[in-house]
Amino acid sequence: MGKENFADKLLDKINVFKNPTCIGLDPRIEGIPYFLRKKEEKIDKILFNFNKMIIDATCDIVPVFKIQMAFYEKYKERGIKALENTIFYLRKKQKIIIIDGKRNDIGPTADAYADAYLTKEGFDADAITVNPYLGSDGINPFIEKAIKYGKGVFILVKTSNPSSKDFQDKILKNGKRLYEEVAKMVNQWGRGTKGKNGYQVVGAVVGATYKKEAMILRKIMPKSIFLVPGYGAQGGSAKDVMVNFDKNQKGAIINNSREIIFAWQSSPYKEKFGPQKFDMAAREATIKMKKDLSCAFQI
Repeated sequence: MGKENFADKLLDKINVFKNPTCIGLDPRIEGIPYFLRKKEEKIDKILFNFNKMIIDATCDIVPVFKIQMAFYEKYKERGIKALENTIFYLRKKQKIIIIDGKRNDIGPTADAYADAYLTKEGFDADAITVNPYLGSDGINPFIEKAIKYGKGVFILVKTSNPSSKDFQDKILKNGKRLYEEVAKMVNQWGRGTKGKNGYQVVGAVVGATYKKEAMILRKIMPKSIFLVPGYGAQGGSAKDVMVNFDKNQKGAIINNSREIIFAWQSSPYKEKFGPQKFDMAAREATIKMKKDLSCAFQI
């Protein structure tokens, strides 16, 4: 291995905060309070100021933040500027940063994507999500960079959206479903990358909305960290996501985006905080999520 093992770094951070929560910074302009939009005309400053206030209000509670690229790319160069500023600010706060880009290609193009997101010449995130459906030559460049620079890769295995069954649940000639075969490949791709905590730097994206499938996948990938979307707004509960953890209640991070960053728009936070204190609404929603997960661990 090159630098510090990503899996160790992530698990150590989770242990410090005693919280496996990951906040998704997915800003939608319609969800940003009007007073922030009125104050600034430039979209990069609006997005960054919104993210900064969320980060400041929650960074003492959570170890990990996930950035969905689409919500920045749609604003072209100003969106990318907001992305860069957000990453820089999270770095100052010593947070784990995951880029949710679901990138995939082959050969030199895959290598360029890996450079773009996992090196100092690019965005220099701690990890990135990757689509595996072009095979090993679309995955290996990301893993090589992850090993070299102390980064991580989260490979799509069973996603939280309802139509994931269209392909991921297809039954193969051997009787296994496609997501099970992808999980086996994740194990193979992660060989030789375990850290002191016993986990590989090649993790898996496993949706909170598929509890039965997650139980199967945890057995197939015992040493992969699961990035779990689908909690909260998509229907996954704290009880549902427990199956993504190992017997020692480790090995998973649970992402929540809309229910935290836009908490101010719904009850009870709307009545208590309103738009002017959207960041405090996010903080309270984050504390509630942490308590919900903690209670679920004790069941």
